[in-house]
Amino acid sequence: MESALAEIEFLALSANRVAVLEALAEEPHDRAELAEATGASQPTIGRILRDLEERRWISRAEREYEATATGRLVAEGLTDLLAIVETEERLRPVMEWLPTDVMAFDLRRLRDATITVPSRTRPSAPVQRVNEMLGEAEDVRVCSHAFNEQSLEAIRERALDGTQTFEGVFSRTAIDALAEDDSLRTRLRELASSDGAAIRIHDDEIAIAITIANDRVHLMLRDDDGVLQAAIDTDDPEVMSWARAVHEAHWSAATPLDAGAL
Repeated sequence: MESALAEIEFLALSANRVAVLEALAEEPHDRAELAEATGASQPTIGRILRDLEERRWISRAEREYEATATGRLVAEGLTDLLAIVETEERLRPVMEWLPTDVMAFDLRRLRDATITVPSRTRPSAPVQRVNEMLGEAEDVRVCSHAFNEQSLEAIRERALDGTQTFEGVFSRTAIDALAEDDSLRTRLRELASSDGAAIRIHDDEIAIAITIANDRVHLMLRDDDGVLQAAIDTDDPEVMSWARAVHEAHWSAATPLDAGAL
């Protein structure tokens, strides 16, 4: 293991080494092309090429260099490791609130996701982020243990004017919380009665809050006390497929909300 760790350290200590190996794993390059691609000097490129040749990670054919089979193997592994570490660094601040036990997809899929957290100047930033998307979406599907006033109003307005279709499945506690307030109960009844909206109630607790707005998935992250801590949204197709499956499963197990009963 020590020798393998030493090789990893050899690459990790130089971004240029990584860049050169990855470039040669894609296609052959000459020295000038590698210098241009990395921004490194010719002497630096020369040293890197010699080091990589010594390890038999690359080979030379006339003026061009290319990765060997083992060089490509190392490059692929390094790319995967970098993706994992970069993703972990991005998710680290919100990791304790991620419902990973129900997230049936590779966390690397969240590498390019947008993470929104509250701040002193924007304490409701996560909700605002989701509502911005709701205000533009033509098709919205929600699966959640909560339904806040801002989201309810944003969806209600679009559903009533016919510019948005909505399918929401909520835990009974979320619906009961809205029904206790006269104003919110009226708005919920209007939404449930509109032609473009359908709401169902799930008797069991819903472990995750998912909003699918057009081509983006939004995850609302709350702590153990139910306080909203962050929002994550992504257009990754694997995450989208998972979110749709979760919504469909909860939708099938839920019962329609009777607007008149409100």
